[in-house]
Amino acid sequence: MIYTMTLNPSIDYIVEVDSFELGGLNRIERDAKFPGGKGINVSQVLHRLGVNSKALGFIGGYTGKYVNDCLKASGIDVDFVKVEGDTRINIKLKTGQETEINGQGPTIHTQDLSKLMQRVEQLTSEDILVLAGSIPKSVPSTIYETMAQIGGKKGAKVVVDATGDVLMNVLPYRPFLIKPNHHELGELFGVTIETVEDAVPYGKRLVEMGAQHVIVSLAGKGALLFSKELSLHANVPKGEVKNSVGAGDSVVGGFLAAYVQTGDVQNAFRYGVASGSATAFSLELCKKEQVEELLPQIELVEI
Repeated sequence: MIYTMTLNPSIDYIVEVDSFELGGLNRIERDAKFPGGKGINVSQVLHRLGVNSKALGFIGGYTGKYVNDCLKASGIDVDFVKVEGDTRINIKLKTGQETEINGQGPTIHTQDLSKLMQRVEQLTSEDILVLAGSIPKSVPSTIYETMAQIGGKKGAKVVVDATGDVLMNVLPYRPFLIKPNHHELGELFGVTIETVEDAVPYGKRLVEMGAQHVIVSLAGKGALLFSKELSLHANVPKGEVKNSVGAGDSVVGGFLAAYVQTGDVQNAFRYGVASGSATAFSLELCKKEQVEELLPQIELVEI
């Protein structure tokens, strides 16, 4: 089973205003609400690609119920820990340019965290645990390290999509996959990465530091995959970029969907790149038919 961990889920409230006046009355032209959070996005992508997963994390209040009910209604298994306080609402205001206003989320108490850790303790060697997104302020900043260590001891494959020290500190536990973008990769090592050539030595260094597989997304320049055996570059298929939200999560979801079905890392990488591109080329998360339409355009080249 694939388990996705979203410690700070949200309702993503998308608001479009044709002409925004600060301090004035503004009327919404279009709006939409979606369950949000990087792990939740991965579960949604997996479901669209025909692979089951179970969403874990914390939810609370009427907003948490909305997230829970939406996922269940779409056919995704959930096993959230219910907490006091309300799951946050993240506002994405589109007025020609996009402004984000993110909520803080509920306070997580010790007993809440203990309940969630009980789920992690039940992992087996047949499982994959995806740790994705931000960590609430009320949760220890070392929580991903702890979960990665437990997952490793249980023989589970651990996937981490995080940034900064949170990502670096899980490397000793040999995560199965990590996925920084080129900006995040540069921040890890205090450098600027703009090209494929810039990224290569640092992607390889992450493998040396413990990651089994590293995917580096390079926006319009494609993506890179590194492991002990492989160093590959994938191009970007042709299409109009309409949406960047969830594209990185779609890369993770697409990679895992193909990997659990085939066990082939190169095929999984190609499928992940197609999935991320399919999301970027649409106004929502990718659909299977969109992904498979893009697959023939993606070429892998050894570097």
